[in-house]
Amino acid sequence: MSDTASATAPRHAVVSAALDLFARQGFESTSVEQIAQAAGISRSTFFRQFGGKDDVVFADHELLLDGLRSYLSESHDNPWAAVCEASLWVFKQFTADPELARRRYAVVRGVPALREREIVTVFRYERLFDEYLREALPGLDPLDAVGFAALVTAVHNHVLRQLLRGTKRVPASVLRRALDDVMRRYGVHPEGTDAAADDLVVAVFPRSMPSAEVARRLGEQLV
Repeated sequence: MSDTASATAPRHAVVSAALDLFARQGFESTSVEQIAQAAGISRSTFFRQFGGKDDVVFADHELLLDGLRSYLSESHDNPWAAVCEASLWVFKQFTADPELARRRYAVVRGVPALREREIVTVFRYERLFDEYLREALPGLDPLDAVGFAALVTAVHNHVLRQLLRGTKRVPASVLRRALDDVMRRYGVHPEGTDAAADDLVVAVFPRSMPSAEVARRLGEQLV
C-alpha cells in the first residue's frame, strides 16, 4: 500500500479548507459555496468530488477503505498479520498530517450527526477485516473472525485517539506493539508464541474415525 497524500493533494486541500471553516464558523453555518470559494474550486466541482458537507469530512475514509480493499484482495501468507498491517497503514495515513486529523476530530465531536456517521464508518473497517478473514480462512469460526476484527479496530482507535486528543506525535511503533500483542493472544503471530506449561496436547484416535468427530472430541476437551 502506498501513501495517498501525493495522489489526493487537490482533495486534501478542499478537506483542509472545509475543516478550517467548520472550526471558525461552525458546521451548520458553513455553506458549500463558502467551502468551494475557500478551496478555489467551483460549486459543481465540489459536489462532483464530495457530494455534501458531511461527505467532505469523511472523504479520507473513503479513500482509505478503497486502499484496504485493494490490499486485502492480494494474496497474504498470514491473513491475521495482513489485517494488522492494514490497520497500521491506516494509522500512518492519519499521522502523516496529525494537525488535520485533530481538526477533523474536533469538528466531528461537536456535531451529533457527524458522530453518528463516524460510528458507522468505524464499523465499515471492522466489517471489512471480518469479511476478509472469513474469505481467506475457509472454515474459520465466525466468532474468531469478528472477534479479531473488532479487537484490531478497537486497539487502532484507542492508539489513534492518543494522537487526536494530544499535542504530540504518536509513533506507529506504539500501535505495532499493541497489534503484536493482539496476534499473540490469538496465537497467530508470525513469529509464534511462547508455549505455556499446558499448551502441549497429545491425542490418539482410531485412523478410521471421521475428522469431524476428531475435531468435536478435541473441542470438548480443550474448552
